[in-house]
Amino acid sequence: MAFWWVNHKQTRDHEVRGGYLWSPMRNANGGFNQTYENMTLVRPGDTVFSYANGRIGAIGQVIEAASASPKPTEFGNVGDYWANEGWLVGVYFTPAPKPLQPKAHIEAIAPMLPPRYSPIRANGDGNQGCYLAGISDALGLLLLAFLGVEATASVASALHINDVENDMEVLDDIHQIEGDATIPETQRLQLAKARIGQGLFRKRVMLVDPHCRVTGVEDSRLLIASHIKPWRDASNAERINGYNGIMLSPHVDALFDERLISFDNDGRMLVHSSLSQDVLDRWSIRRDLRVDKFRTEQSDFLEHHRKLFYARTT
Repeated sequence: MAFWWVNHKQTRDHEVRGGYLWSPMRNANGGFNQTYENMTLVRPGDTVFSYANGRIGAIGQVIEAASASPKPTEFGNVGDYWANEGWLVGVYFTPAPKPLQPKAHIEAIAPMLPPRYSPIRANGDGNQGCYLAGISDALGLLLLAFLGVEATASVASALHINDVENDMEVLDDIHQIEGDATIPETQRLQLAKARIGQGLFRKRVMLVDPHCRVTGVEDSRLLIASHIKPWRDASNAERINGYNGIMLSPHVDALFDERLISFDNDGRMLVHSSLSQDVLDRWSIRRDLRVDKFRTEQSDFLEHHRKLFYARTT
């Protein structure tokens, strides 16, 4: 896990509320900008400190790596000089238990600031030329302590303590995003998925299935919360329903998402005839695998997935 510091005074409200970070790929003159390039270096599980108006008011956990994306239209006139093409990173943000003004603690913070591409100056003022800065583990842990997050606790767990999301807020946001015809369709999908992926859906799935059903892996950083009833077929309510999810290792998720495998309610794994034994052998997946029995609430979603599985011809 790495620590990052984002300076986003102009776009902070949109990004924290929307559950993402966005930056252009280059400076306005087309020049290289390392703090924009850093967007491509973040990984799911990394921690992001949100800095705006002189304080760190939110902490984020990266849930989706960078993908190319047009500038969000909700930015309006903000950043008119930015190029339209940029990087979008999905982040689950939550308010900091104790918001921090770095300038008030600059004597402790300054010695730990990176020598290049520092998010703030040695006097505590923000560095306007820096968007996303990588910071050391030592500084990251110090900031967590100042913010009231126990350094000895799981950062991901600590971030979820103050989860203030509720269904109506999320559903309303999805409705607004998907109903905004001014946003390109591909970007609407990215933003809506980022909004759901902030933690509400993933956390609910983790409560139902805390480990990969097939491999048994329990490290949540290495697992994907996969929708059983696909996104395109599900209602907005079903998209955030934890029973419509299953935690899977990435390679298993690929098989499940392509309907190359499915499951009976009793846990018997179904393998499509087009999936070669070589793939199963290389990934150490038994064709006769039986996993734990699924919950009753998951049965309708699994039935839908099985219909798609049986309808697949190749």
